[in-house]
Amino acid sequence: MIVKPFAVWITGLPGSGKSVVSERLRKLLEDAGVKVEILRMDEMRRLVTPNPKYTDEERQILYNAISYLAMILTRNNISVIIDATGNLRRYRELARRIIPNFMEAYVKCPLNLAIKRESERKNTLSAPANIYEGAKTGRSRNVPGVQAPYEEPVNPEIIVESDKLSVDEEANLIFKKIIELFSV
Repeated sequence: MIVKPFAVWITGLPGSGKSVVSERLRKLLEDAGVKVEILRMDEMRRLVTPNPKYTDEERQILYNAISYLAMILTRNNISVIIDATGNLRRYRELARRIIPNFMEAYVKCPLNLAIKRESERKNTLSAPANIYEGAKTGRSRNVPGVQAPYEEPVNPEIIVESDKLSVDEEANLIFKKIIELFSV
């Protein structure tokens, strides 16, 4: 399969399933012969801001950086999956503006289910653990969907509802949309 280099931003609440969907999607793409990297905001945050404050200013800098990195990778024929909450639309819109072949995939998940999943996950794939519990106790002060806003996408290329679909179904739908949009 031949696709133009692209970036897909997998967005949704913390605990919505973005990381597991990203992993499955990567496997589908690699099996189809697509060279792809996952850019995880939590990995970047740990490297760039080892003692994160999760302020709006810090988030803006990190989301600008991840968008820039995705742009550079796609320019060099490496497709990208951005695994990041991107709680404000402006973060995702920057990526849309600077990356020619861009799509937004919204992993829609009710907050109560995201909280349940986040509290039960064993492998966080580099995400901080127990953030919703931290929000409840006051240890965390900027959790998207609780103390910080999560702005749902206005016109994402695809919405997958994680309370109604399996991870495999979500990844397959996003994969099909990528093929539809970016096949050569």
